[in-house]
Amino acid sequence: MPLMTLKVLLPFEIFAVERNVSRIVVETVQGSFGLLPRRLDCVAALVPGILSFQSEAHGEVFFALDAGVLVKTGQDVVISARRAVRGDDLSRLHDAVAQEFLTLDTQEVAMRATMARLESGFMRRFASLRDRRS
Repeated sequence: MPLMTLKVLLPFEIFAVERNVSRIVVETVQGSFGLLPRRLDCVAALVPGILSFQSEAHGEVFFALDAGVLVKTGQDVVISARRAVRGDDLSRLHDAVAQEFLTLDTQEVAMRATMARLESGFMRRFASLRDRRS
């Protein structure tokens, strides 16, 4: 039976290319999602969490992944994520997800709120200038 090839892509690098993968489990919006080599092609939105896979060369391996997208076509599984960390200790990987990936989301929310205030101020100023000209 042909096995899968797993590629994990980050914005500026190829994080991992794993061949002869027999099983993959990821975290999606709907919960845990498992892939076997003969599964139909699919696409899934990933949430920050733990990816595990089984390969002939390394046994069971774990990655902490930030939000991303998984695409399975044939025997190829490609994951595109913002960040990833490889590790053997699940508790440390769970901590990485909680501290690094979810913290970024909090910072991103704060940044978006700041941008919204700036845009709102710009729009008020623009409306004020438009009203003066009328």
